[in-house]
Formats: sequence, C-alpha cells, structure tokens
Amino acid sequence: MKIIEVNSKESIKAFHQLPYKIYKNDKNWIPHLKQDIEKVFNPKQNKAHTKGKIIRWLLVDDNKKTIGRIAAFVSNIKDSKKDGGIGFFECINQQPAANLLFDTAKKWLMQYGIQHMDGPVNFGEKNMFWGLLIENFTDPNSYGMNYNPPYYQNLFETYGFKMYYKQFMYKRDMSIPVQDVFIQKHERVMMDNNYKIDNVKNLSLNEIAHSFRIVYNAAWAVHSGFKPMNERTAQKMMQNLKPIYDPEIMVFVYYQNNPIAFYINIPELNEIFKYVNGNLNWIGKLKFLYHKWRSAPKTMVGIVFGVDKEFQGKGVEGAMIKWSETNIVHKTKYKQTVLAWIGDFNPKMLHVCESLGANIYRTFYTYRYLFDSNKKFERLPIIK
Repeated sequence: MKIIEVNSKESIKAFHQLPYKIYKNDKNWIPHLKQDIEKVFNPKQNKAHTKGKIIRWLLVDDNKKTIGRIAAFVSNIKDSKKDGGIGFFECINQQPAANLLFDTAKKWLMQYGIQHMDGPVNFGEKNMFWGLLIENFTDPNSYGMNYNPPYYQNLFETYGFKMYYKQFMYKRDMSIPVQDVFIQKHERVMMDNNYKIDNVKNLSLNEIAHSFRIVYNAAWAVHSGFKPMNERTAQKMMQNLKPIYDPEIMVFVYYQNNPIAFYINIPELNEIFKYVNGNLNWIGKLKFLYHKWRSAPKTMVGIVFGVDKEFQGKGVEGAMIKWSETNIVHKTKYKQTVLAWIGDFNPKMLHVCESLGANIYRTFYTYRYLFDSNKKFERLPIIK
C-alpha cells in the first residue's frame, strides 16, 4: 500500500470517485456534492484557510487501485490551543489500510504541535461533514450530513479513537399537534407586546444575516469553544443559502424589535440532489431545477435553533415551535421535520426536542484520539 498526496487533477478526481466504489451496493447512499467538498479545500471559498492548514491523501494498493482517502487539518495554527482534525475518510474494510491513513494524518498533525485529532469533522463550519454515523443505516442521508458503512466504527475504535461526544438527529411527523406545554408558553410569551414572531419573507438576505449574527453571538459565543461570528461570515452563510432557502420556514423572535431567537429551516435538499449524482455542474443544475419543479421536498430540516442566553428559560423556544405549527404546518407543504444534529453536551436543546415529541432519528459520534496514550481522556464538557 502507498500514500499519495492529493495535488493534481487526476488525484482530485480519484478522491471523488472512491466513494462510488465503497457504496456501489448501498441504495440509501446519496453522494455529497463534489462542489461542496471542493469548497472546503479552496482558500477563496473557505475562511478557515486564513488561520489553518489542510491536506488530503489517497491510499492505493499494489495494483495502484484507490482503496482509501483522508484529509487532515489544523485550525487556528498560531493559537496555543490549536486543534487538529481529520475528515472525508473513506476506506475499504481492512484495518491495516485504515491504520495507514490515520497514521499519516497523525504524523502530519504532530509537526504542528497538535496533541490530539478529532474526527470525522470538517475544516470549517460544523453544519457540514461532521460525525461518524453509528445508528440508522436504512434511510438516505440528509444533505451535508455524513453517511458511512457500519464497519467504519470498528476501524476508528480499533485504532484507538474514543467517543468525544454524541450527536443526535431528531425527526417528527408535522401532522402531530404540539403538546399543551408549547401552547401555554406561546400564550404566556405573546401576552407581552414587546415580543414578535415572524418568518423572513419580508426581509432581505442582508437583514436576515444581520439578525442571525446577533442571535448566534448572544446564544453561543458566550460558551467556551464558540467564537463570535462576524458580519462577513453571516452574510456569506446567507448567500450560500440563497439558491435553496424557503423564507416561509425561517423564523425569528424579536423583543422590542431586536432579534433574540431563531429557528432556521431549509428544505431537505437530498430529496432532489439524489438525482444529480454528486455533481452540480450545468447538467446537474438542470436536473435539480427539473426535479425541484416536479416534486418539491416534503421534509424540512431544522439546521439551527438558538435563543439569546438572556432569554433562555422564558418560554421563547416553545413560543417559536407553536408559531411554526400555526403558520407552517397548515400549508401542508412539508410532511415531516428533521432536526440537524444536536450534541449530547447540550441537554437543554435535547429536552426541547424530546418535549416536542420528536424521536431520535440518527446517531453520530465525534471521536478524539490522544497522541499521548498516558494522558487522561475527557469527554466534551456539558453546557450548563
């Protein structure tokens, strides 16, 4: 076996072709878009390159047949608390092959003073390509979420990776009425005329991005490990959503006209992308438009749900959910909702999902591998 760095048109092509060999008999697999993956490796399209480094490799056998791939990256390379990660892992079911891929990434990361590697994760935003699928191999994968054969878990854990935290996706039939507790919270919140809930159909993308950034920073940037989002990043995120977002299902809560919470949903794009075979070139775009016109997605995906820390515990979450039932469900456009992954380190959000009557739909693990085997392994702390 031999490791080859991906640095040419031919090796990039082989990098994208390997999954088609791994999943050739798996009818549930929907390939990630080639364009989405290449954005991660493009410094002009991924701001993570300004503070980090990324590299990728192929693994070929003695007959020069590609049998594995992996990417490794360092985030915040000049920071004393810089992190190392791996992603885009694909491999045949052979432990020596997986070990060689992991060893190659480990060796590269160690030269930057990294003490551990997390994986599979993304070089950039957490809403894409994050976690190893552990449970539910019977349904097609959601857009941007990882999908892998069951044997990958054994490849990771045999090498020495340990579960750093679990990620859950929830699913809910939208025809089921919300529980009384959400109705009560909605009524209580809306008794205060300072509150307002609405979707974004009357807002520009710039206005949406501005409100999103304010809530994101007030909800998450106050926690360790989450950095404040700047206006440019928020604008870019919304521009990326522009071709596919549905303003009817993006919901904000305001207090005295200031944004304090959001419930951002998008259509389940893989219900359409399954027809483009992983390539959104001009042919793929035509297929996308045709199938979008022919049969719009019936599932909406809640990609992010957040409440300003100052307003948490005041019923705002429940008010948003009840508003969504009243203003989204009755249109019968979407039949079910899937909630993008929520970490087991966030018990408040897990409680919201369970109170809503949603069921765990998929389970992922984010692993960590400590380079010093004598160092005590500790899981990601719970958000208080």
